[in-house]
Amino acid sequence: MTEVWFYHLTSQPLERTLPVLLERSIERKWKAVVQATSDERIAALDALLWTYSDSSFLAHGSARDGDGALQPVYLTTGAENPNGAVIRFFVDGAAIAPVLNEQPDAYQRMILLFDGNDDDLLADARAQWKALKAQGRDLSYWQQNDDGRWAKKA
Repeated sequence: MTEVWFYHLTSQPLERTLPVLLERSIERKWKAVVQATSDERIAALDALLWTYSDSSFLAHGSARDGDGALQPVYLTTGAENPNGAVIRFFVDGAAIAPVLNEQPDAYQRMILLFDGNDDDLLADARAQWKALKAQGRDLSYWQQNDDGRWAKKA
């Protein structure tokens, strides 16, 4: 069964957190999909993953690049999983339920990352939690502490 985790960002922005989580996924030999809500956001994430560190980058691609099956990290606004990813990250309020309902066993883990300082994203995360809980999904809630580490809260 797919684990569904909610990651509440409080001390570090998505732009600092997501690359670290993707690096950890790749260290585990997991391919990943990152789903955002707009092509503009995909373009921004594309640039971020090439430049987030002076000493590193994350190989990745999107439909625009082609060869999705070869990408260790695939960026999308849709439900596709061309690289056979086992972990999927949802950002900027991208909806978990449509992907989870369509592909209930495709992933080991799905993670919704949301900025606790953004009232709209916080409200969206709460609504998604409530809807998934009503479906009987097993959910975990993690909150970032001051040094960026994660503490399980529920």
